[in-house]
Amino acid sequence: MKLEVVVLPVSDADRARDFYAGQLGFRLDADFPVKDGYRIIQVTPPGSGCSIIFGEGLTDAEPGSVQGLHLIVSDIEQAQRELAGRGVEVTGPFHDATGAFHQAGDAGRVPGPHPQRASYGSFASFADPDGNRWFLQEITERLPGR
Repeated sequence: MKLEVVVLPVSDADRARDFYAGQLGFRLDADFPVKDGYRIIQVTPPGSGCSIIFGEGLTDAEPGSVQGLHLIVSDIEQAQRELAGRGVEVTGPFHDATGAFHQAGDAGRVPGPHPQRASYGSFASFADPDGNRWFLQEITERLPGR
């Protein structure tokens, strides 16, 4: 099995399309207005095998309720600068005080990348216009078997 699609709840399909395909530069794969109240928009992050679908009539979840989606990058500082350069409000790189995966909200956040730049240890964060929360996670060397 592999993850193929993530459905995001959004309040305005056009605004979401402009953010993901325009501002973030995700590839626009499809925009199908199937019928009134049912529209499918699919975008794919650069280099990803998993796409994101949003639109109208796709989910009953509240817009902005998805939290903790991760985009993997090889250089957290460069990725943060690129997003900021595209006008995206993104946190500066941070790591967790425990040295492990980030905690919920802002708990345990320490400014700056992981002190040893340990793979899996540095993060940055941004939200789409509805508040769906994304994280960038720096991975430079994958653990065995991944």
